[in-house]
Amino acid sequence: MRTALAWLGGAAILVFLALTLDGYAADLFRKLLLVATLCLGFNFLFGIAGQLAISHIAFYGIGAYGVVVLAFQFGWPLPLAIIGSIVICGIVALLVAIPATRLEGFFLALATLAFAQLFSVVLLQGGEITGGPQGISGYAAPDYFGLALGEGGYTLVIVAVFLLTLAILVRLDHSWFGRACRAIRDNPATAAAMGVDVFRTKIAAFTLTSTLAGVTGIAYAFTDNYLSPLVFGLEPMFLLLFMIVIGGAGRHAGAVIGAALLFLAPEVLEEWVGRHYMLGFGVLVVAAILFQPAGLMGLWDSARRRWGTR
Repeated sequence: MRTALAWLGGAAILVFLALTLDGYAADLFRKLLLVATLCLGFNFLFGIAGQLAISHIAFYGIGAYGVVVLAFQFGWPLPLAIIGSIVICGIVALLVAIPATRLEGFFLALATLAFAQLFSVVLLQGGEITGGPQGISGYAAPDYFGLALGEGGYTLVIVAVFLLTLAILVRLDHSWFGRACRAIRDNPATAAAMGVDVFRTKIAAFTLTSTLAGVTGIAYAFTDNYLSPLVFGLEPMFLLLFMIVIGGAGRHAGAVIGAALLFLAPEVLEEWVGRHYMLGFGVLVVAAILFQPAGLMGLWDSARRRWGTR
């Protein structure tokens, strides 16, 4: 009962903000939700399933570019373009997962990094289809039955994507699938001895979270009605990793907190130190790994245990 009330309360707050914020605040809120949604998927893949896949941001881009290219260059109706983009993400994710998930640790990271770099090259060299280094602009979501979605309505769509992604991943985490992923992360050999199909479980986790990243990319595509290859490069990918480590890998709340902290921090720090704030993020991550590997959620757990014993 308490959990259900917490979900309803959180959803109500997000809906309230979606309907009341406007202008720059609304834009910041939408992009924060998108980053948090992306972090949730990567947290499941890395923190729960134990797969350090650097390709996660590439699938975000495949979703975004896919829906725009299908809808505005190939002339597909937007609902069909959305479905087509999701299907493309799922197929590409599966094709990457089958060979990549046979690898572990550094080698998995290297293989998925190669795919992410290949995707960046495709965006930059894609000519009229991807817009090259300039990206794609000048498009907008069509009206239906003469009605425009509007700023508040589109923010509600992003809220729905965030809540749906969170609900799916929390449900999976508390199912046999989540337990299998954690067992593989901790010790693949022991997991296999317990009857877990290690290879198929890793493929499923990779494909699912990458497809969810694509869905998030579809939502992102209409935030500014502009797509730039820089958004889907390595710097945003490593920023995602920083968010997970700072918040607490393997914890859904940690993913959201880390996303909020590191997404909003540049709004304050960039005015003071310019783009050098990324150096500060790097120092924070190193400090977290050395002194607080469980991240901010680990500090929260320690505080609860300490005060709970008094």
